Amino acid sequence: MPLALLALAIGAFGIGTTEFVIMGLLPEVADDFGVSIPTAGFLVTGYALGVMFGAPLMTALGTKVSRKRMLMLLMGLFVVGNLLSALAPAFTVMLIGRVVASLAHGAFFGIGSVVAADLVAPDKKAGAIAMMFTGLTVANVVGVPLGTLIGQAAGWRLTFTIVAALGVIGLIGVARLVPEIPRPEGVRLRHELAAFKNAQVLLAMAMTVLGFGGVFAAITYIAPMMTHVAGFADSSVTWLLVLFGLGMVGGNLVGGKYADRALMPMLYVSLGALAVVLALFTLTAHNKVLAGVTIALIGALGFAAVPPLQKRVLDQAHDAPTLASAVNIGAFNLGNALSAWLGGLVISAGFGYTAPNWVGAALAAGALLLAFLSAGLERRDSAPSAVVADATPADKRAAVHH
Repeated sequence: MPLALLALAIGAFGIGTTEFVIMGLLPEVADDFGVSIPTAGFLVTGYALGVMFGAPLMTALGTKVSRKRMLMLLMGLFVVGNLLSALAPAFTVMLIGRVVASLAHGAFFGIGSVVAADLVAPDKKAGAIAMMFTGLTVANVVGVPLGTLIGQAAGWRLTFTIVAALGVIGLIGVARLVPEIPRPEGVRLRHELAAFKNAQVLLAMAMTVLGFGGVFAAITYIAPMMTHVAGFADSSVTWLLVLFGLGMVGGNLVGGKYADRALMPMLYVSLGALAVVLALFTLTAHNKVLAGVTIALIGALGFAAVPPLQKRVLDQAHDAPTLASAVNIGAFNLGNALSAWLGGLVISAGFGYTAPNWVGAALAAGALLLAFLSAGLERRDSAPSAVVADATPADKRAAVHH
């Protein structure tokens, strides 16, 4: 794998750390600014909304800039946002810093996926995308727990300063290691937008929303589920999230490897198994050992679908994939927001802390059905050309006349 993928993975590591570390530091931030925990939660919501809207916006603004230069600009924006958060004199300023940093998120992963795929042979594209996303998954194993510990021991401002420093390292890595890949000739914003007329692109994005939403329906409420149902101590939640992160790392690499060999079968297996495991989590959540194993499996199966889903979008929008790739990153965050909301609804309705697992299972099953629908439509669309190819010249003329 080219060294350029290492630079992309470092940037992904910093972005993944800043996205999730705030969840462990909300009490400290709330105390420092004198706001409530729900108010501090806007730092999470604001970031997610920034990713959703920033992905297409930043990618569209960068259509006239080389992909390498755009990646550098995005990492610079990421550094500025995290420094603003670290130095914020008031809560509103920190919220602005979080939104600024989030604007880089979707576009970096979207453009980075295209660059990673362009760096390798056609049969290794999903593996290259997975290598970049490894930075995001490792962030959940190393960056988030370590950043939380540093923030609790030495202050949350130091955590965001370190994350900004990671952004500087990522920027230098992109500048030194990522080659200048010329944009395809004649591709304009209207060509990028035309990809959204393709039903297969929209189906792939819908699979992303539902499939990854299934993961976060359960993981969003993992703390109350594990402390109230499984009987874990509050301090154990961090290490349970590390298990989830380890599963993400393994699943991401396996998904990238096998998606290059058989993309749709990889989606069938990962999404189908994810639906089953999430449904079983309603039972295994009552046992500490089984709960830990299930959490790792959810991380593995959820992220085994990420490289094939991202590559599916690139394949279907092959003429102008950059904007579609970035919007698909926003789709992951839309899935997170949707599943968290639905999970909260079933808990509020009195169905208990394990009820979001059923929501997640239903969402993953919905993604699986869309995968079968997508494959069926693809076979149907390719059938007429195959029939014509095998027909006699007279048959072909009749078909054209008809």
